[in-house]
Amino acid sequence: MDLAELIAGLQAVRSPMPSGAVRICDITEDSRTVVPGSLFIARRGAKADGKNFIEQAATAGAAAILTDDVSLTSPKGFKLPIVFAADVPLVCAQLAERFYGYPTNHLKLSGVTGTNGKSTTTYLIWQLMNKAKARCGLIGTVVVDDGAEVAAAAMTTPPSVELSRSFAMMIEAGCTAATLEVSSHALDQRRVDALRFQTAIFTNLTGDHLDYHKTMGAYAAAKARLFELLGPEATAIINSDDPHAARMIENCKARVLRCALNAAPNEADPALPDECRATVLDAAMSGMSIAMEGPWGVIEAQVPLIGRYNAMNVLQAVAACFASGLSREQLCQGLPTLSAPPGRLERISTPRDDITVFVDYAHSDDSLMNCLESVAQLIPGRSHAGAIIRNAAGSSRPSPLPARNDRSTTGRLWVVFGCGGDKDKTKRPRMGAAAASIADVVVITNDNPRTERPGDIVDDILGGIAPEHREKATVQIDRGRAIRHAIESAQPGDVVILAGKGHETDQILPDGAGGTITVHFDDREVGAACLEQRRSTLAESLKPSPGAALRDL
Repeated sequence: MDLAELIAGLQAVRSPMPSGAVRICDITEDSRTVVPGSLFIARRGAKADGKNFIEQAATAGAAAILTDDVSLTSPKGFKLPIVFAADVPLVCAQLAERFYGYPTNHLKLSGVTGTNGKSTTTYLIWQLMNKAKARCGLIGTVVVDDGAEVAAAAMTTPPSVELSRSFAMMIEAGCTAATLEVSSHALDQRRVDALRFQTAIFTNLTGDHLDYHKTMGAYAAAKARLFELLGPEATAIINSDDPHAARMIENCKARVLRCALNAAPNEADPALPDECRATVLDAAMSGMSIAMEGPWGVIEAQVPLIGRYNAMNVLQAVAACFASGLSREQLCQGLPTLSAPPGRLERISTPRDDITVFVDYAHSDDSLMNCLESVAQLIPGRSHAGAIIRNAAGSSRPSPLPARNDRSTTGRLWVVFGCGGDKDKTKRPRMGAAAASIADVVVITNDNPRTERPGDIVDDILGGIAPEHREKATVQIDRGRAIRHAIESAQPGDVVILAGKGHETDQILPDGAGGTITVHFDDREVGAACLEQRRSTLAESLKPSPGAALRDL
């Protein structure tokens, strides 16, 4: 595509040299990926300034440079045209969509934003659409499906150039729909400003990412941008139970569908055309039965997910898929086949185990509280908060309960969690308070401490635990040892939640010199190994001794 054609009509000005046509065959923000004919985006990023790499880009064959620095000139020895834009992120997004043929004009694109639930909701939409043979791509925190392959994701919402490239690949692969997790960072940085969304979903808003946004008002404003981008032909699907719902649609021109929970379908009180509502009819560790009412009519379905928040995720996914053209019958067929994304209340224990173990990505106080409450309500006979007995030595380490063989006996709820370093510190005491108010045993450990001293993070967490709950808490900095302690010490019937890292397979630790090192670590692998060791230990203890066998004779 010619450079003049690429920037025509945009808020971008090309320097006058050279005079002839300039063919652009690629767009990139990374000088290491420049190929002959690339348009190199030279702008400041989180870790580096692209303007420092224009000579490297020129040497690699860049055909032109896009920058917001009016003083920037072509590197010595090169005569590259310079394109100036006051708002490089916006122009970059617009260029990307134009270069790749406006792919989102040809996809039924749904965007999901919110503090929690983005990964699960997009994953559910992806499954429902594909189950109905409506080929759907996915870009999210856990996986990316570009139509050709499903691979692990690198970040929640990629840069604008990568987004448009991925959507173009989806169309090539035969996709007619796509679903995208839209982070507040991406919205604030205008990565999705040029995309055309058919539906947009707001899940919820709670305290997180304040290291970036500074205030909840700025955080909410970033989320609301998604709904300001919608045209009148689009549909906004809003969690009306959330107090920030009104802010999300304040400047929204699209049709609005309001979703609410604990509102059972009632023939005497039918839902309005712009309402979707649901209630959980029954729940167990294996899943829940949900009744949902909306423009599709009434659906009752058994879904293999648990938790009130997952009921909202299912309801909003159903609303998005219906708005994208799925019928009631297709939704009914797909709902029982759903699964949660990896690391989202993912059960890693098996029927052979005498305890239940989940891995969950919960890494904010609200998500941790929702996760713990959802599981706690399903432990037979359990009160909201269990009591931990101080042992004879006076330690705050939880004392084990007597061994139980009856799985129906009330079990304790354990949680193993930490908080990330170099991130929002305000949520640490809130997470400590949430964990201690619901769980019976709290094991505080590392998450990804990055450059921070792990002990300082632990102190922040402990600072939020009320004195009456401190006996529940124990500290084991090493995450592997913390998981092993919980699984080895749990008694039959107990439930253990390994929270914070979910699907992640690495851990970022301080290197002792102000930097970090990354090591392989997967809660699911470590937890499964500990469960296997627990089974082996139990089997060994049940073997009759030779002396016992002789006495039997």
